Amino acid sequence: MGSRIPEVIARLVALGKADIGLDGVQVSDGPEVTETSAPDWLLFGFDGDQTGDFEAAQSVSDWADLGGGREEEFQVTVAALAKRGDTDIVSARARVYEIGDRVEAWIHADPTLGLVSLQAAVAGTRLVQDQDGNGATAVLLMTVAGRGFT
Repeated sequence: MGSRIPEVIARLVALGKADIGLDGVQVSDGPEVTETSAPDWLLFGFDGDQTGDFEAAQSVSDWADLGGGREEEFQVTVAALAKRGDTDIVSARARVYEIGDRVEAWIHADPTLGLVSLQAAVAGTRLVQDQDGNGATAVLLMTVAGRGFT
């Protein structure tokens, strides 16, 4: 059974790394082991929760024709993350939405993501924010959902 998820994630990562509007944002394909202390992140296939279940994506598929083609509906987890060394949650929240808006702009400009027989959209978002001794953190969780044929 083939899936379009690997190429969707790869394409989103490529778009993120090429986007000059994300200058200073660490773009990551899933969880990374890194020495960077970058405060702003855009994570594809990971929600940014190091204690979570690390679910990257999910899909369901069904037959599209008698010739063996399948239609797959997919959902990819994307997270924008902004950390601040102060308690300015307003700035952290504004920053994650700026980062998330870049993802929305790519998909709005080309719902196929440049891939054949595929359509995608940001289907939902969820904001998580916190403050602790290290400052304010905001996370914008997005679901890039769509369908493609295999």
